[in-house]
Amino acid sequence: MDDDTESTEAQASDSVDVADLAANLTAVATERDALADQVLRLRAEFENFRRRAQREREELTEFATMEAVRAVVPVLDDFERALKMECADKDYARGMELIYQRLLESLKKLGIEPIEAEGQKFDPALHHAVEMEKTDRVEDHTILYQHQRGYSFKGKLLRPAIVKVAVEP
Repeated sequence: MDDDTESTEAQASDSVDVADLAANLTAVATERDALADQVLRLRAEFENFRRRAQREREELTEFATMEAVRAVVPVLDDFERALKMECADKDYARGMELIYQRLLESLKKLGIEPIEAEGQKFDPALHHAVEMEKTDRVEDHTILYQHQRGYSFKGKLLRPAIVKVAVEP
């Protein structure tokens, strides 16, 4: 063979190799882009999973705390009733008052809040009326007396206040 024929065959072979390499490069770039997209999607999925798991843990903790606080609320009621009773020993009464205050403060740190009722307008979402009194001394639907204190826990109603409400005569 002569040099021209060899040179032409080499150029043809080089152009075929370049075309194959270009095709391979395009295929690899496409695969790389697909894998990068898949990695981004998996990261986003994992981040969503992590947030959802964190939110569920927080909700479970809040629910468990709410149930524990709900179990202690009757003890607060007993303390309030005991503190209303007359006691001959003033030191004993003061000690009971301090224990009650400490228990209430501990529960407030957990998220419990007493619902103020007396003198407020009746709100069926916060109060449970068990008695009505016809009177014109106060505005209609004003709470006259609180039979049992209500509580909210982190903004959610734990127990409604049981109240006596004024109605127009």
